[in-house]
Amino acid sequence: MSRKNVKERARSLQALRGKTRSELRDELAELRKEQFKLRMASASGQPARPDQHAKAAGKVARVKTVLNEMDRAQAAAGSK
Repeated sequence: MSRKNVKERARSLQALRGKTRSELRDELAELRKEQFKLRMASASGQPARPDQHAKAAGKVARVKTVLNEMDRAQAAAGSK
């Protein structure tokens, strides 16, 4: 992975960490819709570029990771 990609992903994660839970859930719902549309396009014989599926899955994973980090931080704060 090039340095440029690493820096872009780091900026992307910082932007995600600056959002609230509800904003992240909304973004996750939009990304899931995008994944669904890509699957339906492939099933109907109009495949998107192959990298689009992987990019959408990566974005979903990043949002879910940030949500999980928030949940863990809240649980750790609540147990103290």
